[in-house]
Amino acid sequence: MRVLATTLGLTALCASPLLVSPLFAQIGNPAGNAPDTLMDSPGQPMPHQTNYQDRLFAQLAAAGGTAEVDFGNLAKKSGHSAIKEFASRMVDDHSAANEKLKSLAETDKIPLQQGLDDEHKQLRAKLEKLEGAAFDLAYISGQITDHQKTVQLLEWEIGSGQDADLQHFASDTLPTVLEHLRMACDIKAKLATQALADAASGPPRK
Repeated sequence: MRVLATTLGLTALCASPLLVSPLFAQIGNPAGNAPDTLMDSPGQPMPHQTNYQDRLFAQLAAAGGTAEVDFGNLAKKSGHSAIKEFASRMVDDHSAANEKLKSLAETDKIPLQQGLDDEHKQLRAKLEKLEGAAFDLAYISGQITDHQKTVQLLEWEIGSGQDADLQHFASDTLPTVLEHLRMACDIKAKLATQALADAASGPPRK
């Protein structure tokens, strides 16, 4: 019953509209310009003029990217080849994105937190206690949740941000994160299928 519930939950989660390629908003958000924004021309902010959305986006995206790399390194302990390959991809892709975001944040004078935030510290502590199939399922489930949140965050910056460089970063990063999400959903589907097969076969006969 628990396996069936997991499978049904997976179907609902990975059938989310977030898996559909979004319509990209036009870069620039005149309606969201901060009151003290300096303009190059009417409705066109000067470079590196950030609003509240830009600053919050950079901080949340940095926290998420840091967690992806940290958890990816942790997941290399998995004995499942697909999990290990996915984890390596997370380390490579998010390390590159993190460096780019860090550079943009430094230019815009946006302070970024170092290390894991409290939410991801708690999740990591739980993952560290798990092994085998339990670890694989918990890790990939967390990845689906985190990547869905990241998709929403990137879309929010594209539509609500003011700094063109950060908006372009979000637009350029979004397809990769959507690909990660699809990969995670595919892996979890395979884990659920295997769990159903194992449950159907029952315990080995003596």
